[in-house]
Amino acid sequence: MEQGAVDAEVARIQRELIALRRDLHRHPEMPGQEQRTAGVVARELRAAGLTVATGVGGGHGVIGILHGARRGRTVAYRADMDAVPPKDIVGGGPAAAHVCGHDIHTTVALGVARVLARLRRQLRGTVVFLFQPAEETLSGARALIDAGVLERTGVAEIHALHCGPFPVGTFAVTPGYGLPGQDKAEVTLPGPGAPDAARRLAAEIGALATVAPPQTPADIERLLTDALTPDGPLARFVAVRARAQEAGVSVAYRCWPQERYGEVRADIRRLAMSWAGAAVRFPSEPFPAMVCPERDARMLAHHLRRAMGREAVTELHAAFPPFSGEDFALYLDRVPGTFTFLGVRAPHAPITAGYPHYPDFAPDERAVGVGVRAMAGWIAERTHRARGLPGGSGGSGGSGGSGGSGRGGPTTPTGSRTSG
Repeated sequence: MEQGAVDAEVARIQRELIALRRDLHRHPEMPGQEQRTAGVVARELRAAGLTVATGVGGGHGVIGILHGARRGRTVAYRADMDAVPPKDIVGGGPAAAHVCGHDIHTTVALGVARVLARLRRQLRGTVVFLFQPAEETLSGARALIDAGVLERTGVAEIHALHCGPFPVGTFAVTPGYGLPGQDKAEVTLPGPGAPDAARRLAAEIGALATVAPPQTPADIERLLTDALTPDGPLARFVAVRARAQEAGVSVAYRCWPQERYGEVRADIRRLAMSWAGAAVRFPSEPFPAMVCPERDARMLAHHLRRAMGREAVTELHAAFPPFSGEDFALYLDRVPGTFTFLGVRAPHAPITAGYPHYPDFAPDERAVGVGVRAMAGWIAERTHRARGLPGGSGGSGGSGGSGGSGRGGPTTPTGSRTSG
């Protein structure tokens, strides 16, 4: 598929996409409550001619399936739909708000679907669009995976964009990096001196951190510079939040690389056990880090430079700094793919206008068209490839077989309602 044809289609619908993004932005919905958003998504996908499944995963997941005119591979594209809960907005907020850019992610995915549907005669293979609820609570991806979406559609690889504080028109690829996972601990302390002991223990556990949350825009700028620096200070880090409670300490922490979780758990146990009668509990296994296959990201970078210009691509040399998780990790644990940051920072705007979860997050809407141009071309290239991404096994669908054909194989996720 020629990039020129993609660009022409994007130019034709760009104003409509911006209007759609504004509509989604005005109606943010909490994780797991994305009923209206899911309805808009399903309507747009049906209008474009895709096969649509709603209610996927027992909630508001929506799947759209687009078959190309010729045989090829099956490739997935994922967008998250939920807004940020008030407690997760930096400084707190009065209500849920789209300050993580999921309204843009959803709009870009719908734009890619519309463009590729219009160019269906030039498209090989099958594209599976996953519109996922509840990313902010790290539960939506699990629900879709447990519904059998990847296996039943024969997905060979999966791709996604996420808004980032880079100049509009640019992308940041993540070869070998991505986003950290998360682990939690609860420490209980006995006796009448527990509150004082908890305050002191919280300070001791907090001192395990090697990086602190940013307090100013200058701090954010420094963290981004560190992430762009090979072998820089974020190549290995521990970020800890330890809060004293009435009779114990609540701990949440992230680290990179994820192999350090065992080390940090041992440090928390050691510090807690220095207090007589203390008990430590880790409620669950650590949520996994999202690690992007290195060769796959470099292939995408090559495509973006060719399609969007050589200056359009930068490369992160560390996990995106460093205080958020991403349940796209669960997809990448099963099939290869890419996760790339879409620059949304307007010229001369403060960095917080492009940094997710800040209350003044205000992405430049030109990023919508940029994202659609880039991802429509990339997805069309991936469905056309005769072989899987070199960084992965090719996924459950692989190349060839029912999952890799344009018309073969099952296409209806478990527990969904379908319509043409």
